[in-house]
Amino acid sequence: MDILVRNDHSRETEVCDSGSLLLNPGNRIVLDTRYGTDLGTVLGALPEGMRSRTRERRAVHRLATAEDEGTFQRFESEAREAEALCRERIEGHGLKMQLVTAHFLLDRSKLLFFFTADHRVDFRGLVRDLVSHFHIRVELRQIGVRDETRMLGGLGVCGRTLCCSSVSDRLAPVSIRMAKNQNYSLNSMKVSGPCGRLLCCLAYENDIYESERKFYPKEGSSVQYDETRFRVQEINILSRQVKLSGEDGRFVVLPVCAFKPQQNGWEVNPRNCGALKTEVDTE
Repeated sequence: MDILVRNDHSRETEVCDSGSLLLNPGNRIVLDTRYGTDLGTVLGALPEGMRSRTRERRAVHRLATAEDEGTFQRFESEAREAEALCRERIEGHGLKMQLVTAHFLLDRSKLLFFFTADHRVDFRGLVRDLVSHFHIRVELRQIGVRDETRMLGGLGVCGRTLCCSSVSDRLAPVSIRMAKNQNYSLNSMKVSGPCGRLLCCLAYENDIYESERKFYPKEGSSVQYDETRFRVQEINILSRQVKLSGEDGRFVVLPVCAFKPQQNGWEVNPRNCGALKTEVDTE
């Protein structure tokens, strides 16, 4: 059976073939990852629609034992000490890179160091230095700021665990257009996550906003209402309302059902909404 597994350290997801093992969500397993043998958590069976799009399958070795769990925790503790040493050596070599985390594979065949940097870094001297100290195969891997945030985890502005760290590491691309569609303030502090990139969750409801917008006049466009020319100042898809500003100084809020598309523009008639009343703001 094809299952989805999350690497317990990097928080990346892997598609695995469980073979004859009967696994349930939450089971801890030893598996092959893109880095080597490591510990992971079963998230569940792979959805039918994803199977045809996923070619590579990782092998599952076995269910994790208490000994595996103890080894993982011990190695994580040792990795914190390795991080401290690596930071000292980075400074000593004068390298412009920021160490994110260190990790020993479960079979201790490799020591991984993940780092971020603005440019490519020649770290060959650093690797030789680390190998001579740890006497183990050492790999340095450059990652992006999204990957860094996923690995370190944290809470989003919604108060929940970051999507990239809890939901999936393969989220849909996000664009500034999505923020505009959902009437978000384009203040970078409000539409950006801890990684400094656009919020991953902007992609969740974007399709709904895209489909709903065709029932609304465009912001900035002009409509004729109550014998006055009005400009569409703001649309609110959640409240299903449109705010208009008139040439006579009036501000009018109408429900979206008052607007009907015509060949040459929009017909505005609150009677189309039955018992709904027009709300007028005279400020």
